[in-house]
Amino acid sequence: MPILDHFGILAPFYDRFIGSTKTDIWRKVLDLPFEGLLLDAAGGTGRVAQHVGCPACQVVVADASLQMMREARKKPGLLASATTIECLPFEDGSFERVLMVDALHHVVDQRQTCLEMWRVLKPGGRLVIEEPDIATNFVKFLAVAEKVLLMRSHFLSPDEIAGMYAGLPAKISIVREGNIAWVVVEKMES
Repeated sequence: MPILDHFGILAPFYDRFIGSTKTDIWRKVLDLPFEGLLLDAAGGTGRVAQHVGCPACQVVVADASLQMMREARKKPGLLASATTIECLPFEDGSFERVLMVDALHHVVDQRQTCLEMWRVLKPGGRLVIEEPDIATNFVKFLAVAEKVLLMRSHFLSPDEIAGMYAGLPAKISIVREGNIAWVVVEKMES
């Protein structure tokens, strides 16, 4: 359990402070549009999910913060599930797309989180993890700042994140832009 519930405190104000400006790249790396289910894993208030622009898909936001889920439920078209991402309450292969934005460094068990997102991804589906790129000086500073704020953050490099899927039937690519990296994992069909 974290010492301080940073996200619970920030939930009512989160969308105002943290914008959703990467909609074009999210659409590209998620290969939108598509029909089916999209999981926004650790999606908080649904700030990203509400902007991905996928009229033929149903979006589920999953997050451990009850306060964040309250905010997500206020947004039209989003389903919200209060849950830890390390143990998702969904059946194997439930989602055509899984997205995690700026959250992997906050979860307790990163390996288990990556495997859970893989488990709920359908064969032929696509999983995208967006994270600050720890190789950049700005993100190194951010990592120190989050430690000072008593956050349990642990940043991984894009290659370390991609390595979580090594040995699985997946096509993996990494897209970098500025201080951000997107690890794109396509689950091969059997």
